[in-house]
Amino acid sequence: MGLKAGIVGLPNVGKSTLFNALTSAKALAANYPFATKEPNLGVITVPDARLDKLAELVNPQKTIPTTVEIVDIAGLIKGASKGEGLGNQFLANIREVDAIVHVVRCFEDDNVIHVDGSVNPVRDKEIIDIELILKDIETIEKRLDKLRRSAKSGNKDDVRNLDTAERLFQHLEAEKPARSFEAREDEKEFIADLFLLTDKPILYVCNVDENSVESGNPFSEAFRQAIAPENAEAILISAQIESEIAELESKDERREFLEAIGLSEPGVNKVIRACYNLLNLITYFTAGEKEVRAWTIHRGDKAPAAAGVIHSDFEKGFIRAEVIKYDDFVKYGSEAAVKEAGKMSVEGKEYVVQDGDIMHFRFNV
Repeated sequence: MGLKAGIVGLPNVGKSTLFNALTSAKALAANYPFATKEPNLGVITVPDARLDKLAELVNPQKTIPTTVEIVDIAGLIKGASKGEGLGNQFLANIREVDAIVHVVRCFEDDNVIHVDGSVNPVRDKEIIDIELILKDIETIEKRLDKLRRSAKSGNKDDVRNLDTAERLFQHLEAEKPARSFEAREDEKEFIADLFLLTDKPILYVCNVDENSVESGNPFSEAFRQAIAPENAEAILISAQIESEIAELESKDERREFLEAIGLSEPGVNKVIRACYNLLNLITYFTAGEKEVRAWTIHRGDKAPAAAGVIHSDFEKGFIRAEVIKYDDFVKYGSEAAVKEAGKMSVEGKEYVVQDGDIMHFRFNV
């Protein structure tokens, strides 16, 4: 679907190490600022136990998971909005992504340089917040100049948009991100068209030491308290542990490693699922002897749009969708048994696809 999440943060907080663990793309991870200059793009597989279960029941020739793109963006420093460091490039790269994964450093290590000399994730977050907000203020100021001129004609849309832009400008000047602005329904399209950096949904990743992955530490706890008003999710991971897991070749080796350190799954799995949710995506499945496959769609998409993800002809010539609920498929064990039990439904163009649906499309082109 072309949706991307971008990993951001100050230099040396573990962004590239996390990116490597997520994608096994081996981006340069080094102990000096701006080790990442150009954004690294990777494709990450979305872990889904339902896909594995369906493959077990159907025994297909191929099993194909769904994916999300992720971008490792150059580290930002204070003054980026004015072009300091790699600021202009960093901000331009953020504009290209659909959601932000903000990594903060929550561990002490004398061998890993901190760009500001000490570990303070709350301060680090505020530095990036301010730089993004300053860039958004610049964007709004340019739009306000145009709106003030056009609103003089009395055009209702321009007058309404001017009011929205002025209130949003005040909100940003109070050092609050655009995503926390309480917009009316009729204002949302205008705000979306501004492409503000701080309007993008955000996930925080606290990069902690190996002993703090389960319960956190004083750094991560202070950070959680700081972001409480945002109603945003914060995930604890150890990028070092994740990099070690990524080096292991087989599933058995990874499972044994996780068991040895008392974890049920890699931390990157939590990050990937959270990114998927952040982008407001869900999964439906197709299941047959040739392949069992997971497909990505937006939450709220109707059956024809879901069919179009497979092929545009499926959407153009959509007739109907045959739908089996995942729990029913698992309960009865096969498509034939589900049909015999009368648990397969036939849906039309207005059907809103649900997460986990197993679908077969009928179409005519």
